[in-house]
Amino acid sequence: MRAVVQRVSSAQVTVIDEENATSFVSGRIGSGFVVLVGISSEDTSDDLDYIVNKLVGLRVFEDDDGKMNRSIEETGGEMLVISQFTLYGDCRKGRRPSFVAAASPESAKPLYETFLKRLESTGVRVESGQFQAQMQVELVNDGPVTLLLDSSKGF
Repeated sequence: MRAVVQRVSSAQVTVIDEENATSFVSGRIGSGFVVLVGISSEDTSDDLDYIVNKLVGLRVFEDDDGKMNRSIEETGGEMLVISQFTLYGDCRKGRRPSFVAAASPESAKPLYETFLKRLESTGVRVESGQFQAQMQVELVNDGPVTLLLDSSKGF
């Protein structure tokens, strides 16, 4: 499981329904994290737990001395989570990414939904996009702070 984590002062995700030419905001947060999450065909419950624990415990919010030393739990921050299979795009060969390592939608969706529930169970307020939908994400990156997480510890 991979995640791109951005510390934000605000963010929202809008789901675009091209068939009906409509859109709606499916998630909106104030200060916290925007988390783009990708699920691989190899991911298990242990991978979910690893990323959940990392997200909740990351000390990247400023303390009273201006140092990144506080977690999202300590600051009362929120998370906006968006599924992003393209995090498993392999661009090493050619010009078109290969997505063979990404989980199929049928296996990724239940893991994504479990991931959201596990995050919510930590007490952090969680908003989300819509799985497998066309979305537009707006955010104000605070810092900027952007981090990469990988449950296989590839980076």
